[in-house]
Amino acid sequence: MHEPGPLLGVGRAADVYAIGDGRVLRRYRTDHDAGPEAAVMIAARAGGLPVPEVFDVDGGDLVMARLDGPTLLDDLAARPWRLPAHARLLADLHHRVATVPPDGLPIGVIGDPGDDPVVCHGDLHPENVILTVAGPMIIDWTNARRAARHVDAALTWLVLAAADAPGSGVQRLVTTVGRRGFITSFRRAYGAGAIDAAAGDALAVRTADAGLSDDEKRRMRAAVHPAGRKGPR
Repeated sequence: MHEPGPLLGVGRAADVYAIGDGRVLRRYRTDHDAGPEAAVMIAARAGGLPVPEVFDVDGGDLVMARLDGPTLLDDLAARPWRLPAHARLLADLHHRVATVPPDGLPIGVIGDPGDDPVVCHGDLHPENVILTVAGPMIIDWTNARRAARHVDAALTWLVLAAADAPGSGVQRLVTTVGRRGFITSFRRAYGAGAIDAAAGDALAVRTADAGLSDDEKRRMRAAVHPAGRKGPR
């Protein structure tokens, strides 16, 4: 495929390189087929979602449009007063993702959607939303699949509620305080009851991830109760 140019970013499983002409190469470091991810992105974009255009895919290489702008998380850190607006934006993006018809997408199913499965991004948190001059764009569709409605938002809630916070003790404290406010706003904007109802399915998916620490899994289990959600809202 394309020869990589300057390295733009490093993710958990893939690196992103500039290749010119307003395009980037996302190259997986493992033996990974990016075809299903590309198919989901193309379908999501065709369904009206703000998703970068896909130009080519070959094995673990995915060529797509370059996006310039901060992540939702970075913008929140720089302008914390925008917390309520950013929480509402994330909730709105979740609702929009669920409107895309999932028919024919090469992805599995989370939960029991019955006759009404929806597209589930699977990792739609503030680091996977880029704020461009043209508006917010959703990236990293690696974990996308079909799911019961509201599972996607519940997956995001678990990440927000229990993911490890990096940095020093002071940084972790600041992150935790800000995170609690964002969680409260996100749950209110999306619908707390809907998130609670899908929490069990979301927990099963998250705790099956071998990449999570034992502490993260413990916090996720503590946050979810068989009757719904447990702990401070």
